[in-house]
Amino acid sequence: MTEGSTGSAREPSDSRWYDQDAGPLVRPYAMTGGRTKSGPSGARFDLIALVALCAGAPGADDSRLGPEHRALVELCRTENQSVAELAAGTDLPVGVVRVLLGDLLELGRITVSRPVPPARLPDERILREVIEGLRAL
Repeated sequence: MTEGSTGSAREPSDSRWYDQDAGPLVRPYAMTGGRTKSGPSGARFDLIALVALCAGAPGADDSRLGPEHRALVELCRTENQSVAELAAGTDLPVGVVRVLLGDLLELGRITVSRPVPPARLPDERILREVIEGLRAL
């Protein structure tokens, strides 16, 4: 320490540890209650999985839903959305959106359509042969 200094030479200033543009640092943790997994069902939400509102889902009991849950429901109200689109639309991290979607799935508010695995997609060669056969007609 130098003469006349009152504190440590490495004392951090408040602006170094907190940035106004970053927003509240604890918010995602608080939104999910500290959870990092999407519920006890262990549902996995791929980025391209489509999320749709359930047709018979109760719409009046939104009191059990937080504001972020309601924002996700509103985005799905007009059309099916992918997990990536929901994260972008709500400006939330994908991990947080996955946990919140797990809550909505357990409440029966949404359904999830998983993408078709590449092994189940038709072979490109077969599709070309079908196209060529159609052209020959």
